[in-house]
Amino acid sequence: MNKRIIAGFAALLFFFSALPAASLDTVVIKSQAMQKKPRAVIVLPDAYQISKSEFPVLYLLHGWSGAYDDWAKKTDLRPLSDKYSIIIVYPDGGYAGWYIDSPLKKDSQYETYISGEVVRYIDKHYRTIADTDGRFICGLSMGGHGAISLLAKHPDIYAAAGSISGVMELSSSSKRFGIGQLIGDYETHRGKWEQYSCLNLIENLTGLDKGIIIDCGIADFTIDVNRQMHRKLMELGIPHDYYERPGAHSWDYWTNALEYHIMYFIKFRGRYLNSENRP
Repeated sequence: MNKRIIAGFAALLFFFSALPAASLDTVVIKSQAMQKKPRAVIVLPDAYQISKSEFPVLYLLHGWSGAYDDWAKKTDLRPLSDKYSIIIVYPDGGYAGWYIDSPLKKDSQYETYISGEVVRYIDKHYRTIADTDGRFICGLSMGGHGAISLLAKHPDIYAAAGSISGVMELSSSSKRFGIGQLIGDYETHRGKWEQYSCLNLIENLTGLDKGIIIDCGIADFTIDVNRQMHRKLMELGIPHDYYERPGAHSWDYWTNALEYHIMYFIKFRGRYLNSENRP
């Protein structure tokens, strides 16, 4: 091979290897509320390294029996972080924490942890848009319930939320998934189960300009309750995007769906910033 061609090829390889790319790191975000030291994965887009700008943040929640690194193990989200110039944070929601503050278990206060301690840590240590319009939250299964419920409980913190195959009503899981250990058994604490369910919490968002995207596979065991949530949102007149597509309760479905949610969040933020009604 011609030496000049070899030299040119080597220079090209060096050029591409020197280009900035999204970085992925694992950090400890301590919880005073739970007296724990959970970990989180942080994905910073390539633009973060070459710009002094502030960036929106997506808090991406894992499902039941999962952990902070579930998403990172199943798919490389650095290309999406780069493409949409967004910081992605994978916090820990506990094996069966359900993203609520348990009245029974002091070491399971994941509402306070995610929406308080994690958000404060990220805003303090990274160049974020440290305001409501720069924060989004999304999750799968248990994390889908967490995302919608945390938006409903803390509309001052998040601009929009997304649920992928989310468990929208807790009583549908009354005999499984550790919920009873957090709020008491369903038979004697039914009011608590209703209080913590997205299907009821969503009423808090009536009249608020918040973004909601709900996505579920038609072969998913949560499809009925997701359809129920869609109907409830329609009855309340709460704007939202709702999608049903072929698929089941699986990583293939979740990883494919995520980019649609990120696109929705970026578009929603653009609409909000351009709104004449913005305060």
